[in-house]
Amino acid sequence: MGGCFSKPKPVELKIEVVLPEKERGKEELSASAKGSPRAYQGNGTARHFHSEERLPAPHPYPGAQDCVEAAVCHVKDLENGQMREVELGWGKVLLVKDNGEFHALGHKCPHYGAPLVKGVLSRGRVRCPWHGACFNISTGDLEDFPGLDSLHMFQVKIEKEKVYVRASKQALQLQRRTKVMAKCISPSAGHSGSTNVLIVGAGAAGLVCAETLRQEGFSDRIVLCTLDRHLPYDRPKLSKSLDAQPEQLALRPKEFFRAYGIEVLTEAQVVTVDVRNKKVVFKDGFKLEYSKLLLAPGSSPKTLSCKGKEVENVFTIRTPEDANRVVRLARGRNTVVVGAGFLGMEVAAYLTEKAHSVSVVELEETPFRRFLGERVGRALMKMFENNRVKFYMQTEVSELRAQEGKVSPSPRPLPLSVFSPLCPGAGHTCSPAYSPQLKEVVLKSSKVVRADVCVVGIGAVPSTGFLRQSGIGLDSRGFIPVNKMMQTNVPGVFAAGDAVTFPLAWRNNRKVNIPHWQMAHAQGRVAAQNMLAQEAEICTVPYLWTAMFGKSLRYAGYGEGFDDVIIQGDLEELKFVAFYTKGDEVIAVASMNYDPIVSKVAEVLASGRAIRKREVETGDMSWLTGKGS
Repeated sequence: MGGCFSKPKPVELKIEVVLPEKERGKEELSASAKGSPRAYQGNGTARHFHSEERLPAPHPYPGAQDCVEAAVCHVKDLENGQMREVELGWGKVLLVKDNGEFHALGHKCPHYGAPLVKGVLSRGRVRCPWHGACFNISTGDLEDFPGLDSLHMFQVKIEKEKVYVRASKQALQLQRRTKVMAKCISPSAGHSGSTNVLIVGAGAAGLVCAETLRQEGFSDRIVLCTLDRHLPYDRPKLSKSLDAQPEQLALRPKEFFRAYGIEVLTEAQVVTVDVRNKKVVFKDGFKLEYSKLLLAPGSSPKTLSCKGKEVENVFTIRTPEDANRVVRLARGRNTVVVGAGFLGMEVAAYLTEKAHSVSVVELEETPFRRFLGERVGRALMKMFENNRVKFYMQTEVSELRAQEGKVSPSPRPLPLSVFSPLCPGAGHTCSPAYSPQLKEVVLKSSKVVRADVCVVGIGAVPSTGFLRQSGIGLDSRGFIPVNKMMQTNVPGVFAAGDAVTFPLAWRNNRKVNIPHWQMAHAQGRVAAQNMLAQEAEICTVPYLWTAMFGKSLRYAGYGEGFDDVIIQGDLEELKFVAFYTKGDEVIAVASMNYDPIVSKVAEVLASGRAIRKREVETGDMSWLTGKGS
């Protein structure tokens, strides 16, 4: 297979907006796939296996009484490249006209429910306006991430110049379609010590890898292991909605894993990888052989190293339990957030209505400065200040000071990373230690800030310590270098997600680390495809988002090293688009209240076309619809 981009093609982008703006408020609802991911005891030990069971599948050919058909428009009502939502009585459908043909598919993105009619139609697919997922308009299949599910397709016919759509009532109401998957035909007998595919890490990369293997017809054993006590969940929501419970965050219900024979080992820590014998060893001594291995261990949050670091009520956000405990303890009390990056600012925004006070401590001059630039950072900072958040900039924490004589009323839980599957209380409190409670945060500027709770969001490091003696290559920072096919230096061993560096196709194959949720999905799929010798290459355009005070910021591209920022719109009103340039080229874009501009730019970049600085300096956006130079 050749490179990602053979020849840049002309890009034609057209949208038609027909939905009210109130749809935007629904954006931060969690994905509707919910379940109760409880771990099962296996073999009398505390290791948790989610083993295979079967689910009855709905009949693929519903009878006439289960369908609805209606004339939805005249053939001349839509021009080529236009989309429209149409009503069928039992639900809405997205009607698309492309190259003279009509297509009817689900109208909402299965990820968070965005109205796809507000998205971008280009190159035979529609891109979600909120988070950039892409769906093929001929098949409904998910072609780029985030999210796991595809769209239903509906029958279209033309009679007497009218367009008719016929759809299953059930499909209209579900608004999501899980791809057909193989089931495991060689389930483990008594949880044997070998597996065809072992996946270390159950985040987005690990889950998508397992699902892709099943979608591609792979029917041998798959084992997914995770330090977490939960089945795979929507980790980006932890800092945006700290109250969310694990079952609300679940990406798939436990029945899904049973149905498709994807075994999940929870609270399972890999300590050694033996690549010569294709074997891993867990902390409790359990050994598992593999044929193919995916390493997707993610990252671990950095902690403070200052005086008083052992004080109680100082948190990093890694699990639903962390997030829930923070919001419970912060209610009506003084909270300090250390770090003004995405996690820290999302936590600060969420706690403003719950805590008595929220303060942010940051080493840079403005929040998000390295990522979004000073002007955008300052505008966002003003939004926070208008919501009673106090900032202490260009300083850092020198001491965490405890209340004299006051200790935590409950035993302190051990972090998940040190839980052993053999610990009798795994998942509960294993330490009887008591710690003094936080009272104040002392800054290097000598300022003393009142604090009952402190949340630390100062970055993360790759969780790859267990690989140091394995022979699997690590760079000087601990990341796993991979090629475009997500292969490590060891045959049969792949890596994906936050812990890898990989060649970014549209930035001249520069080796980068991009710890984005969407990118982890894409890498997991490419790894699975190459386990099956399909010679797939990673060439997705990075796309991320954040939400604060009900306002969303979208971002696409890779802006590290930008030397200028071109801003169109009104920063003060938080209705703007910012283009990040390096030399003569646009390398990233961010926007607020300017949809679907980021999805448009992502689609242009995905086509292989370079965007020049002069094209965005004038404010003329005609180049986005193929009408410019």
